[in-house]
This record gives sequence, structure tokens and C-alpha cells, in this order.
Amino acid sequence: MPQVVLVNPQIPPNTGNIARTCAATGTELHLVGPLGFEISDRYLKRAGLDYWPYVKLHYHKTFEAFEDAHQKRGGRLLGFSVGGSSSYIQFPYQADDWLLFGSETTGLPPTVLSACDATLYIPMAEPGVRSLNLSVSVAVGLFEVRRQLGYLL
Repeated sequence: MPQVVLVNPQIPPNTGNIARTCAATGTELHLVGPLGFEISDRYLKRAGLDYWPYVKLHYHKTFEAFEDAHQKRGGRLLGFSVGGSSSYIQFPYQADDWLLFGSETTGLPPTVLSACDATLYIPMAEPGVRSLNLSVSVAVGLFEVRRQLGYLL
């Protein structure tokens, strides 16, 4: 089952919405610090509603700590970025892929992008729009992976 990884998320409601999406799909959620909020933040909890007991949540203090956990489990690291090299729609996914998303303000850092096996982008029709909201991007990417792999809700 693919996993969602948020590297340095900054906005609690976005992370809460992503947690709710992960709960609904049975997808593990990894938060990589530093975070722009406390995990106990009331806005985070409110956005996730009462679904937190259903979230398979993992917290890693640093990207290096996350890499250690990833190496034990295997799978490809796929970085979502506006500067990605492949469209997320045309990319062939595997069941053990890890979907990495960066902070709302800066995206994935160059060091994280360089650790990725592939970088993906979500095409947008309007060139003046830099990016989608983080929680929307995660949902779009995750549901395409699930569609391709036949994980129907």
C-alpha cells in the first residue's frame, strides 16, 4: 500500500485534511519535522475531526530519521513538485511507493528531491497558478495511485 509523507508541513488544517484522507483510504501518514505546529495543535485536530484514531500516523524528527525508517521497509520515494520531471498521471506506480510532499511555502527541499527515485508534477492549465493547496495535491496524487493499482474504496 502506498504511503504519504509530508516533509516540514506548516499549516495545521492542511495536515488535518490530509490525515482525514489517509484515514478514509487506510493509507499510512508520515510527518517529517520540523513541523510548523505541534501535533497536539487544536487546528490540526479540528481539521482531522474525529478520525485521528483511524490514522496510521508516524512522526520522524528529521528527514534522516525518516530515511532510516524507509530503508527498513523499502520502496521508491516519489517527490511531488511543480518542477517534477514526469506527469503524475502518466507515471507507473508500485504498491510500495512513498509519495513525498513538501511544505506549503517552499515545497520539497533540494536535498529531499535529490533522494527521490522520481519527481512528479500535477499539470495545471493556467500558467499563472504556481501550485495547488497541499491537501488537494495529496488527494489528487493518492487517488491516482489507488486508481492505477486497483485499490477501490
